[in-house]
Amino acid sequence: MKRLRALRRWFKRKFGYARLVCLVLLFGFAALRVWDPHPVQEMRVRTWDNFQLVQPRVKTIRPVTIVDIDEKSLADPRLGQWPWPRTRIADIVTHLTKLGAVVIAFDAVFSEPDRLNPDIAADTFRNLDEATREKLRALPSNDQIFADAIKQSRVVLGESGGPDVHTLDKDLPVTGLAMLGEEPQPFMYKFPGLLRNVEILEHAAAGRGLFTIRPERDGIVRRVPMVMVAQGVVMPSLTFEMLRVASGSSTILIKTDKAGIQSVAVKGFAIPTDANGQLWVHYARRDPSLYVPAVDVLDGRVPQDRIAGKLVLIGTSAIGLNDIKTTPVSPAMPGVEIHAQVLESALTGAVVTQPNYGIALEFFGALILGLLVIAFAPNFGPITLVSVGALFATGLIGTAWFFYSWHKLLIDFTYPLMSTTAIYATLIFASFVREQSQRRQIRSAFGQYLSPALVEQLAQSPEKLVLGGEEREMTIMFSDMRGFTSISETYKSDPQGLTALMNRFLTPLTNAILNRKGTIDKYMGDAIMAFWNAPLDDKEHEINACEAALDMLERCDELNKAREAEAREGGNVYIPLNIGVGLNTGTCVVGNMGSDVRFDYSVFGDSVNLASRLEGQSKEYGFPIIVGSKTAMAVKEKFAILELDFIMVKGKKEPEVIYAIAGREDVAQSGRFQRLRNLTIEMLACYRNRDWDGALAAIDRGRKSDDGEALASLYRLYEARIRGYIETPPPADWNGAYALLTK
Repeated sequence: MKRLRALRRWFKRKFGYARLVCLVLLFGFAALRVWDPHPVQEMRVRTWDNFQLVQPRVKTIRPVTIVDIDEKSLADPRLGQWPWPRTRIADIVTHLTKLGAVVIAFDAVFSEPDRLNPDIAADTFRNLDEATREKLRALPSNDQIFADAIKQSRVVLGESGGPDVHTLDKDLPVTGLAMLGEEPQPFMYKFPGLLRNVEILEHAAAGRGLFTIRPERDGIVRRVPMVMVAQGVVMPSLTFEMLRVASGSSTILIKTDKAGIQSVAVKGFAIPTDANGQLWVHYARRDPSLYVPAVDVLDGRVPQDRIAGKLVLIGTSAIGLNDIKTTPVSPAMPGVEIHAQVLESALTGAVVTQPNYGIALEFFGALILGLLVIAFAPNFGPITLVSVGALFATGLIGTAWFFYSWHKLLIDFTYPLMSTTAIYATLIFASFVREQSQRRQIRSAFGQYLSPALVEQLAQSPEKLVLGGEEREMTIMFSDMRGFTSISETYKSDPQGLTALMNRFLTPLTNAILNRKGTIDKYMGDAIMAFWNAPLDDKEHEINACEAALDMLERCDELNKAREAEAREGGNVYIPLNIGVGLNTGTCVVGNMGSDVRFDYSVFGDSVNLASRLEGQSKEYGFPIIVGSKTAMAVKEKFAILELDFIMVKGKKEPEVIYAIAGREDVAQSGRFQRLRNLTIEMLACYRNRDWDGALAAIDRGRKSDDGEALASLYRLYEARIRGYIETPPPADWNGAYALLTK
């Protein structure tokens, strides 16, 4: 026992327990890299994003041209909105073929017959005599004309993988497949469904490929699959099929080993991929010179050298057609240009890859650096330690940059840097104990009076505890319990019970706000006032505020379910608790407000007042969460946003468009919400154009739909207004705004 204790004292004096902990950390980080969870992956790929942002691919040739269904083309009265008649698209194909296009590909799918086919028109148009109908039925279909144009060229049709399973015609053509090595299908990305073009077009095309692009978890497109499985069919990507058709190959070759897919190839082209058959896209910056408007092609205004000898993609950059993606070099790049970037990378050999030996380099770097820090860091002073650490970090980053810049290889430096930094932080932790003790004293002294975020700032910078404020753009929330008076009456003889209920009600709502980075300003009976982006910066304060509001509704539902069960078991009357929430974003003044002897961290401004007014209107419009226009515009990509009204709040001179938050992104993408949104848009358009009959008709149709109940309160509100305007029309200069009579 004495020898064991002596050995323990010697180990503690010589090495210290911190070194032992660091050795455990070193092996733990090795296990973490083997596991490779999503946060580790995201840190790695975002580093490579920055590499591409600093040094994007340099274009040496331009082998691709994009025929753009752009805003200019859609605005041309001869063409109009998309989809265009297939005869127009046939004309585009014919013009491009005459100009010398090598291959023409569509970043679109023609899954249904043209709605303007003559036979459909014959059965649809009214007041036609029978002879005219027969003449229309005798004309060739638009799809046949399009197919004939396709046959005269080399056209690759786009197809789409998706969740919906369709019945596939087994006689439709597919691309030939050859395999070298292991079976590749288990490694490929799979789509349950496959959306194909109409049969007459499929048979006419020279090739067909999937244009489906899979953004990664953070919404950024870094890799594009070259081969995929859709509804059990192995399909090439649209771009790889273009290369196959251009090369004259009848098949594609997939090379696979036990670790996954290594490459895909056609005659003259071999493209390295990751294990799932994806190409790391080596992006160049956005290139407007790639685009020619579709209307210019139809009008013959495109020079031949823009098309001759080129691979031509037909797609869209129009915002309304919803084909905009985020890439490492651009927050908004049309999907068709991503396909063009893939083609350019493949044709010029400018392809970035993640080599198999990259992981070995990462492990080796992390092990060597970790052991060096464990051995020598405790012996260095702070300045030397920081200098050596900066040197190591620079060496890691420089090595990764060398491989990327000179060899187009993606080597991760974040893992060894993260591992070494964690070890370094562990070793120097003891030197901060005294400072942390002082900060704990500050937290203990002020923690009962100020918000946790403000307490933390004061612990870091005590000089901030002064009167004054600063201007910030913030998101303000007001929430209030609906029907509090009726509920409180049931507790007239039990005030303690009402207090317990309020605490039970406010606690989950408070947690929902704090969990989304909010700061509680104050409680006002059954109401809560909170704000975001102060005292700490929050770049996503609008999103976090909306998430908190939805969380509050969900937690309120959970509380109601528990209370209902308790009331049923106890034989008591159950009254549900409901809330209304108002959110608004704008410039406010925030800071320590009050007197020299007593003050509080609070916020005020016009935007605060509007948030309070919006909360008060939630009951009138039938939606529990109402937001101002600035909040709505900031979160429209993340939530189901529904426009409600254009109002003039009492005491304000400028009207405000207000919106409801109906749910998160999954709700926004649902067919039910889309129908609800379209019904509202139609009704509001008629209302603001003084088309009272049209607005009432839209309301009537909405009530008969399966979404009518969701809009019941809104319909009642607008119906009452409209009938009032029918009797007393608004003034000639009325802009559609409605003046609220109450606060």
